[in-house]
Amino acid sequence: MNKLLDSFWRAAMYCLHPRVIALSLLPLVIMVMLSLGLAYFFWEGALTSVRAGLQGYELLDSMARWLEGLGLGDLRVVLAPAILLFLAIPVIVVATLLFVAVLMTPAMVSLVAERRFPLLERKKGGSLLASIVWSLGSTLLAMLALVVSIPLWLIPPLILVFPPLIWGWLTYRVMSYDALVEHASAEERRQIFRQHRSALLGIGVICGYLGAAPSLIWASGAMFVAMAPVLVPVAIWMYTLVFAFSSLWFSHYLLAALDQHRRHSSILPPDPQAPMACIADGTSVQAGAPGRELPL
Repeated sequence: MNKLLDSFWRAAMYCLHPRVIALSLLPLVIMVMLSLGLAYFFWEGALTSVRAGLQGYELLDSMARWLEGLGLGDLRVVLAPAILLFLAIPVIVVATLLFVAVLMTPAMVSLVAERRFPLLERKKGGSLLASIVWSLGSTLLAMLALVVSIPLWLIPPLILVFPPLIWGWLTYRVMSYDALVEHASAEERRQIFRQHRSALLGIGVICGYLGAAPSLIWASGAMFVAMAPVLVPVAIWMYTLVFAFSSLWFSHYLLAALDQHRRHSSILPPDPQAPMACIADGTSVQAGAPGRELPL
């Protein structure tokens, strides 16, 4: 628990770092441009298709006439855009997560390593291609789980359980791999995943619930449909910040776990002939030894 709390507050402090704030704008710009481009080319056609599909539901027509009788406006005018935006939520969340993993996580892992573990050896137990394949495979599994669990969302308590759990599992899979791909060997990564699986999944689930906060914007109903051009970028940036915090949390926790793992697994005594490396406070540390953790 101490490691979880320590890595949590460190991640929160690092979110205020100018480099992290600047990096968070890059996925936002890309996602907004993609959203605007897709909306320009496909919004009207998709809206027409959804409205045509809704016309066949007699219950919906009866409800719309009842609401019109109460003076609450035309339900069908708002319902079709709301359905499209609701369907876009998982796509936006997953795309934002992947953009953060590809564009931000390597830089943030390097930031944490430079400031806390400058002597931690980089064994490069993975590659960018392997990271992309791992992320895409995990994303497909998460999307499949979302689709399968949709009928359970109709049970009120479960809609507060299943989506955060699935997003948390996906965040755990993507962020954990990317946090160790540069520094850990493949064997070290597997061992750390086995030893810390519960804690890592716990971090992912907590981050999954944090990721539910931007959904309050989507839940504003008709107001969100009317103000979508403004609120969609706000929601995307909030998702970006949540996933950036998640990446920093996993980076702090896993690099500390890797450093501790190497210290415990170091059996051979240091080689007296090995060169010495100096750190900021003037202390000499033998090259090749496990990295010494520095303060923030």
